[in-house]
Amino acid sequence: MPPAHRHYAGWSPERFLRWAGEIGPETRRLIEAALASRTHPQQAYRSCLGILSLARRYTQERLEAACARALPAGIHTYKGLENILEARLDQMPTEEPTSIPLASHANIRGLSYYR
Repeated sequence: MPPAHRHYAGWSPERFLRWAGEIGPETRRLIEAALASRTHPQQAYRSCLGILSLARRYTQERLEAACARALPAGIHTYKGLENILEARLDQMPTEEPTSIPLASHANIRGLSYYR
């Protein structure tokens, strides 16, 4: 049977989610996003298989860290995760957004202005 017509018998969204959950919660969330990104979940099966296979190539821990980095950036594809892992971005500390206090001067209205 040609690869384009390959049928994923026995596969289901629940099976992918269970498999992803065994790796970790971030991986499960990413697989949920991948499945939800398609009109029909079956269209994401090949991508899900690829994503989950990255755990064999890079380790479950690294895949989980890559998923944690990918989700906030809106990445939920095999290629996106592979790029994160190849560049070792999963091993870099995540940057917390810094809070910059506003300067105080005469042109800034205070709380009393809005009451």
